[in-house]
Amino acid sequence: MDMHEIRFGVEIETVKRTREQVARAIHSVVGGTVRYIGQPNCYDPWEVVDLHGRHWKVVADASLSHVPFHLRAEVVSPVLEYEDLKQFQEVVRAIRRCGAQVNTQCGMHVHIDAAPFDGRRLGNLAKIVYKQEPLILHALGISDERLRRFTRPVNEEFIRRVERQRPQTKDELNRIWYGYHNAHPQHYCSTRYHGVNLHNVWYRGTVEFRWFEATLHAGKVRANITLCLALAAKALNGRAASSRKRAFDPASAKYDFRVFLLRLNLSGDEFKAVRKHLLANMPGDAAFKNGRPQPTSETPTQPHVTAC
Repeated sequence: MDMHEIRFGVEIETVKRTREQVARAIHSVVGGTVRYIGQPNCYDPWEVVDLHGRHWKVVADASLSHVPFHLRAEVVSPVLEYEDLKQFQEVVRAIRRCGAQVNTQCGMHVHIDAAPFDGRRLGNLAKIVYKQEPLILHALGISDERLRRFTRPVNEEFIRRVERQRPQTKDELNRIWYGYHNAHPQHYCSTRYHGVNLHNVWYRGTVEFRWFEATLHAGKVRANITLCLALAAKALNGRAASSRKRAFDPASAKYDFRVFLLRLNLSGDEFKAVRKHLLANMPGDAAFKNGRPQPTSETPTQPHVTAC
């Protein structure tokens, strides 16, 4: 399955502007209608129904605890397809222009449609991420607080159980993820707070990537979404995946991550800006594994000329 065929959704938390202001900014790009819903009270939602009949929501988020309630605005996109990325970037730009901002509490989550996955392919995804996690986490610049509370790394014991039991179905993986067969997952399950949240597969039908610090930079938003789509496509198309953990070497990290992005098929001009954003935080040199060779400082020896 090509990454361009995978459906996705995005959540971005913002501050400094009301939910109405953010909803009207979205409406300025996607058209349609905008209205106040107000229920349930804890989310106090506004909704935009765009020209394609898709529902964009702007809701309050309880995790933004240091922000006045009326200035908490989490944007929840409808189900989107790859060709919607450019419009979504325009939505992000409009939200920034209306004065919305992000702070250290704000996050960005990307949801990938779990319908194409079975247990084996979800296991592939977990193993791919587990292997490359030291590079991914450094590239994304995730804060220690976020890693500790909201976006914990892939659990090593979960990976070991996947390797031993080799699940083929989602039900088989369900038992490995929860430790029992969880037929009725609840929203606020403790297992959801991982960078790759497989709890959402059974709760909402998506794989949720919770890694990202919120941003209203449209290029960075696109890079984050593209990374998730590429990881999903790699897991869907591979027969198997290695879980041998990669060591993080600062001298070669930028080169190593660039090679990984190319193996995710993020090559060529289409993904030039994506690679630029994802590599920006990495130490080392993208073109040389052991660092760029230093020019020699020796002065060439001049040939000796004998006077006649």
